[in-house]
Amino acid sequence: MFGYRPDGRRLKGVDPVVQITPYIMPMRCDAQVFLEHKLDYEMLSRYIAKKGVEGQKVTFMQIIVAAYVRGVSQHPEINRFIKNKQYYARNNLSVAFTILKESQNHDSPESVVRIEFDPTDTLFDVRDRMVAAVEANRGENSDGDVFVDKLLKVLFALPGLPNLVVQLVRVLDRYGLAPGALIKELPFYNSMFITNNASIGLHHVWHHIYNFGTVSAFFGMGSILKEATVDAEGKARMKRWLPIGVTVDERVTSGAHYAAFFADVVRCLNHPETLENPPETVRYDQGVEYHVPKIGTARG
Repeated sequence: MFGYRPDGRRLKGVDPVVQITPYIMPMRCDAQVFLEHKLDYEMLSRYIAKKGVEGQKVTFMQIIVAAYVRGVSQHPEINRFIKNKQYYARNNLSVAFTILKESQNHDSPESVVRIEFDPTDTLFDVRDRMVAAVEANRGENSDGDVFVDKLLKVLFALPGLPNLVVQLVRVLDRYGLAPGALIKELPFYNSMFITNNASIGLHHVWHHIYNFGTVSAFFGMGSILKEATVDAEGKARMKRWLPIGVTVDERVTSGAHYAAFFADVVRCLNHPETLENPPETVRYDQGVEYHVPKIGTARG
């Protein structure tokens, strides 16, 4: 209320051409834009293998999230969101994704993990945060159900309660009155949501962006694609790609900002070694600056 929310601060001086879009397209589903990018699977596989020999285990998903974090550190406009037709600068850099409680059992219950990152995070910082969050919510190391799991069990214990609670949260959220503790726990209030369909053998998807909450971007990884290509010597060969479907809320910022952001993300994905060091500089949006302590030393 009055320009402040637990997860952001209202922006002033937004380009009028951008600022009018929430009035024309009031919901995220009105303003979804779909993009596709194919990662060089073979190049990234070699990089991951090299890091493994050096004692630094990383995954494709961790590299993608690290590239996103690096992109936001240079283009904070991407980390904005819209509520009640007003623009807000998010005061955190957060990513959510779904995991299986038992990674090798497809019938295992699912849980959603939400992680906050620091704009200065390296690939290894991102890796450590993601590994720690997964370990805390999976298998023998789990402390039990996360907040969302517990909340859902309570809601569905009484008929009609889920609808009542969701509508109440919607109203409170519309006016910036939803409790900060609740917003921080729910996976719908994040910078980006990512899903790894490759882990369950599915193709990449262009996932919808939820109207509930504030997520402004959704990344969907898919199973490996094989395509016939011609190399520099004119020989035909099969090349493998890792496809990503990207869905964003076009109202968040201008097309020029999105273009610059994705150019940096693609550059990082094509040269993942650049993510091993923190960015030389970090840009923050109007009136917000946030920091998240590092998780000890890098894992071996």
